[in-house]
Amino acid sequence: MPCKEDRLIKMNVLFLTLLDFDSIEEHNIYTDLLREFVKHDHKIYAISPVEKRKNQDTKLIKNKNVTILKLKIGNVQKTNVLEKGISTLKIEPQFISGIKKYFSDIKFDLVLYSTPPITFCNAIEYVKKRDGAKSYLLLKDIFPQNAVDIGMLSKSGWKGIIYKYFRKKEKRLYQISDHIGCMSQANVDYVLKHNPNIASERVEICPNSVEVIDKSVDQKTKIKIRNKYGIPLNKMIFVYGGNLGKPQGIDFLIECLKCQVRNKNVFFLIVGDGTEYRKIQEYINVDKPCNVKLMKRIPKEDYDTMVAACDVGMIFLDHRFTIPNFPSRLLSYMQAKIPVLACTDSNTDVGKTIMDGEFGWWCESNDVHTVEKFFDCDFKTINMKDKEFEYLLKYYSVEKSYYIIMDSITMKDE
Repeated sequence: MPCKEDRLIKMNVLFLTLLDFDSIEEHNIYTDLLREFVKHDHKIYAISPVEKRKNQDTKLIKNKNVTILKLKIGNVQKTNVLEKGISTLKIEPQFISGIKKYFSDIKFDLVLYSTPPITFCNAIEYVKKRDGAKSYLLLKDIFPQNAVDIGMLSKSGWKGIIYKYFRKKEKRLYQISDHIGCMSQANVDYVLKHNPNIASERVEICPNSVEVIDKSVDQKTKIKIRNKYGIPLNKMIFVYGGNLGKPQGIDFLIECLKCQVRNKNVFFLIVGDGTEYRKIQEYINVDKPCNVKLMKRIPKEDYDTMVAACDVGMIFLDHRFTIPNFPSRLLSYMQAKIPVLACTDSNTDVGKTIMDGEFGWWCESNDVHTVEKFFDCDFKTINMKDKEFEYLLKYYSVEKSYYIIMDSITMKDE
C-alpha cells in the first residue's frame, strides 16, 4: 500500500451526509469508510441529521476520535410535499449553523460528502474558505438527470424550471469539489462527457466499498433462518433486498414474478420499503402468488443471515436510465457469497462487473424472456467457487477506497 500518507499530519475530517446514524460501528458504505479513516488515526467529525418527527434535540455524540453532530432538521421523509420542500431548503443553512456553533474551534483538513444531496455547496465552501480544507465528492447519484430518465422531472415546462435549478446546483457542486470519486468507469465517462469544463484529472473511480466480512452461513444456520421466516427449504430462493422505489423499475420486477407464478422450483423473497412497496403488495393481495413473500423490514442481523441463506441475489433498475448506477446492495450479496442476477438499463455497468467477475448474470430490465431462462436454470449445478467474495476483496474493500482518496488529496505533496 502507498506510504506517503503516513508522512502526513493526521487530519480532521468533516463528513456531511443525510444518513441518520449514531455510531460509525454501523455497517454501510459510509460508516465503513469513516472507520478506515479512524483506523489510520484521523479524527472524524460528522453531521448526521435527525428529523423533527423523532422528537430528538440536537446533540453531540463523542467516542474517542469520532464526533457525530446529530442535527435536528425538519421532516423530509414520511411527510407531505410542502413540508418536505420547506425542510429540504432549510437543511443547508442548518448545517452551516451547526458547523459554526459546534465545530468553531476545529480546523478541518478534508471535507467528505456524497450525493444525494447536491445542495451542500455553501456549507462546503464555508469550510474550505474558513479552514483551507480540501474537498472530496463521493458521487453516488447523478441528479437531476436520473429524475428526468424515469419521468419525475423533464427539461421543459414547469418541471423544466425545477430541472434547470438543480442542474445549476449540480454543476456548482462539481466546480467546488477538488476531487470527484465515481462508482465506476461508466460514471467517470458520463460526468466528463456531460460536464466538459471539469478537468479529467479531478475525476476518478472511487467505488462503493465495504469492510470485507465473510457473511456466508452454514447449512444448519440456513435451515434455522428459513424456518424462522417461513421460507421453503426445498426451493431455489431468489432474494431482493433494498429500496422499492421508482429507480428500481418495480413494474418489471412484478412482470418477472408473474411469469414464474407456476414455477414450483423457485421462491422469491422481497425485503424492503419505498414508494413502490404498495404496488408489490397490491399484486400479491390480488394475484395471491404462492411463491412470493414480501417483508417490509427485519432486524439487520437477521437480514444479513437471511440473504446468505438464499441462493441468488437480485438487482433491478429501471431500463430507461441514461445515467449509470451502481447499487450498493451488490456488495451485500458478495459478502454473503451468493451469485447475482442483475436486470438493469444498458448504461449501468454493474452487469459488466458481475460478468467479468464470473459470479452471476445480467440482462436488460425490459427483457422478461431472457430473465425467464435464468429462472429455469438449475442453479444448484452451477458452482461459482466464491468468485464473488474474491472479486469483492480485490476491488471493493474499504481500504482500497481510503487510499484512492488519500492519494488524490496528497497529490500536490509529491
